[in-house]
Amino acid sequence: MEFTDVVKERYSCKKFDGRPVKKEQLDAVLEAGRLAPTAKNLQEQRIYVIQSEEGLARIDRLTPCRYNAGTVLLVAYDKENVYTYPGEKRNSGIEDAAIVATHMILAAKNAGVESCWLNRFDPDEAAKEFELPENEEVLMLMDLGYPAEGAEPLPPHSSRKPLSETVCYL
Repeated sequence: MEFTDVVKERYSCKKFDGRPVKKEQLDAVLEAGRLAPTAKNLQEQRIYVIQSEEGLARIDRLTPCRYNAGTVLLVAYDKENVYTYPGEKRNSGIEDAAIVATHMILAAKNAGVESCWLNRFDPDEAAKEFELPENEEVLMLMDLGYPAEGAEPLPPHSSRKPLSETVCYL
């Protein structure tokens, strides 16, 4: 798929048919995350693939937003292996994990899989539910799967501000 088409056609799917993502497609998504840039190339992302009935039931305890997806990715990062910016007010963990997640979302569309970035859950509860190591911080959950019949972008999906409202030239 042409990159501009991937960007234009990708939407947050909120109605999946329940099938887990096929291995070949999932591998393409995960590889895109692996190739994503991270500060100082620290590659602090940790991706957990959840497809089992038990794992999906755990996701359902965390959020009402699985939308019947057959695969969910939990994206976390190792908070002890991040680049700290000059001034020491922030570090690269959240942005690096977000870049990885964005690469995977776009790769999913390119591979014929729909996705949805989930943030309606408590990250600390997710870490506890999946017994993640204490050094890992959960950024997001990502539904992955095949759209159910009638799935389509929500009405506000294509509403975008003009560049003149979001871009400044200095």
